Amino acid sequence: MTHTNCTQVTEFSLAGFTEDPVTQVNLFLLFLLTYLVTILGNLGIIILIRASPHLHSPMYYFLGNLAFVDLCSSTIVTPKMLVDLMSEKNNIAYAGCLAQVFLFDFFGMTECFLLASMAYDRYVAICHPLLHPTVMSPKCCFQLVTGSYLVGLTNGVGQTISMSTLSFCSSSTIDLFYCDISPLISLSTSNTTLSHIILTTAASLFGVSSILVILLSYVAIIVTILSINSAEGKHKAFSTCTSHLTTVSVFYGASFFMYLLPSSDSSRGADKWAVVLYTVVTPMLNPLIYSLRNKEVKEALRSLLKIK
Repeated sequence: MTHTNCTQVTEFSLAGFTEDPVTQVNLFLLFLLTYLVTILGNLGIIILIRASPHLHSPMYYFLGNLAFVDLCSSTIVTPKMLVDLMSEKNNIAYAGCLAQVFLFDFFGMTECFLLASMAYDRYVAICHPLLHPTVMSPKCCFQLVTGSYLVGLTNGVGQTISMSTLSFCSSSTIDLFYCDISPLISLSTSNTTLSHIILTTAASLFGVSSILVILLSYVAIIVTILSINSAEGKHKAFSTCTSHLTTVSVFYGASFFMYLLPSSDSSRGADKWAVVLYTVVTPMLNPLIYSLRNKEVKEALRSLLKIK
């Protein structure tokens, strides 16, 4: 559809959660606490991994990068949301919205492939333990992490190009608390064919492939664990996967509720809380999962505290 009298918007308005002042203050305090826990938890994991020789292994190398990505993902969304909760006008400049789309999709896809790399590491460690030091060499780990960031960068650039081709004439209100490509496509008054192609291609090529790596890795892991004769051996093998498996379940579970469940006018409130789970809560949970469920992390923390 062609708009001859279209004036391109210079800023967007973010709908946020509510206009009730009391609820806004309560949400501000809740999200501020969540963000502080996210910062402390993820920075703590990064520092602990760097300071503890016992954690200088492939799994924790990936975990350190995952903590960095979670820290960045949360920082892209939460500070702006906190400011908006205390402001009368919840506006974001077009350039700021473009940057938010790029960074969010960059780090979001990077996390998908970091989780896939961690699943592959668990597969090699459990199914081929003698080959693990050779296969998961420092060079291989570096290449997997670099590849994850490159895939994320490709996705971020693609979604940014997608947004730059869209026109916004009749409305500039995004029914969300940050800029995401899906609501922007719905809001656009121009032809969205290219944007849909880029979004579908990225989801199919990148998203599905990372999920397949995780699924195939865990199918092989389960088969190997079931073939172990002793119950103690099975428990020991499975215990090395529980933290990662929990993290994967939380991340992809939140993604499912955010992107795949059908949306309607009556469910918009629930949709926003699903987005909160994905963008705000999940980055906070990952360091907690690895701190509470991982013996090596607990022992490294105790050793570090004793030294100090």
